Amino acid sequence: MSNSTEILICGAGIAGISAAYHLAVRHGICNITLVDERAPLSLTSDKSTECYRNWWPGPGDAMVGLMNRSIDILEELADENGNIFHLNRRGYLYLTADPEKIPAFEQEAQTPSGLGAGPLRVYRSRGKAAVYQASPPEGYRGIPAGADLFLDQAAIREHFPYLPDTVVGALHARRAGWFSAQQLGMYLLDQARAHGVKFVKARVTGVEQTQGAVSAVHLSDNTKVATQHFVNAAGPFVKEVGSMLGFDLPIHTELHLKVAFRDRLGVVPRHVPMLIWTDPQTLNWPSEERQFLAEDEETRWLLESMPAGAHTRPEGAGDSDIILLLWEYQTHVMKPVIPPPLDEMYPEIALRGMAAMLPRFSEYFERMPQPMLDGGYYTKTQENRPLIGALPVEGAYIIGALSGYGLMSACGAGDLLAAHITGGELPTYAPAFSLTRYDDPEYQKLLENWSDEGQL
Repeated sequence: MSNSTEILICGAGIAGISAAYHLAVRHGICNITLVDERAPLSLTSDKSTECYRNWWPGPGDAMVGLMNRSIDILEELADENGNIFHLNRRGYLYLTADPEKIPAFEQEAQTPSGLGAGPLRVYRSRGKAAVYQASPPEGYRGIPAGADLFLDQAAIREHFPYLPDTVVGALHARRAGWFSAQQLGMYLLDQARAHGVKFVKARVTGVEQTQGAVSAVHLSDNTKVATQHFVNAAGPFVKEVGSMLGFDLPIHTELHLKVAFRDRLGVVPRHVPMLIWTDPQTLNWPSEERQFLAEDEETRWLLESMPAGAHTRPEGAGDSDIILLLWEYQTHVMKPVIPPPLDEMYPEIALRGMAAMLPRFSEYFERMPQPMLDGGYYTKTQENRPLIGALPVEGAYIIGALSGYGLMSACGAGDLLAAHITGGELPTYAPAFSLTRYDDPEYQKLLENWSDEGQL
């Protein structure tokens, strides 16, 4: 490889690839090197649920703004390539069976709408809900933005007949859905390569500085690459790479798992949106298993109240009967190791957690389907907002801490990073993702009462 490059990007996950695409294709910088010791899109990017949404809580409108921009770009790309990554707009359907939650459910729905995610349409009767426009299984055009909030059980049963009668509130966020992460990522990478971006399979081992500015990057193949611009896009290893520049990034990593299996009983209809159960619940265990779990201190917690957030969606087109199940019922903060440790109990716990939302999942309790279990890392700041922009060393930048929303935010994040590097006009939400936000005393006060509720 050449011993010099204008920009060196560490990490060929979706964030690094998006950064390379925007710098090369949309800004015309052709001398860019993308470095990763693994194949592109093979670490965390291929473990995603592949979903997206602009329905985000505050404070402020920064996350909604970033996601709207990212989805704009996703739609532009789908338009230009015939939607080869199968972008849809099925939406996210948030559900509750707790009548006492309805006032808060409605109030929380008003927040993203007021931040720019689109209008909120509220249906308090079956008649009012007659104007509701369902999302088609495929496609992303001609579908309402915002969200539809159903507060009438008869209307919920009419429009979502697969849900149990216990559901009293349903919020359908509309600028949301999913797509193929691998096909999007490879399209961006192919376009970047066609515009001169080079991929090098190696590990970054050090970043050299001269008079307080980036001057070279050292690789595991003993190559020294001269460069004045270094981008830390190392995914779960972004903190480790940050230490090469001499500072400690304010982030941590959490292990998150997901399970897939063949839904041979057709429990999850193939046309549905992403389904999300927003109520805490207690799992339904057989009496013998309850006794067994109660006797062991390490398993007793499985009999207690479990957190909200169990979610599922169908995966694949055509004759596929695969479904994905995700439920973050325990948070595991840990240093990333590859491959990540997997919890053998996760498939059964996740499956049992889905039964409150779709009772027919209980038909699998006696004979569990063969699970396909994997996992990846959420790399997070304290408030679960990304780091995008310049670092304290001149010529150093970061695009990271994209947590569980890396794929949905990647296009917007790459667009924003490119603006930072090229000196382009920054969007109004840019300061919300800068590392310098932690220097603001008012921001520090805000962090004391910060909630990441609504951020799956």
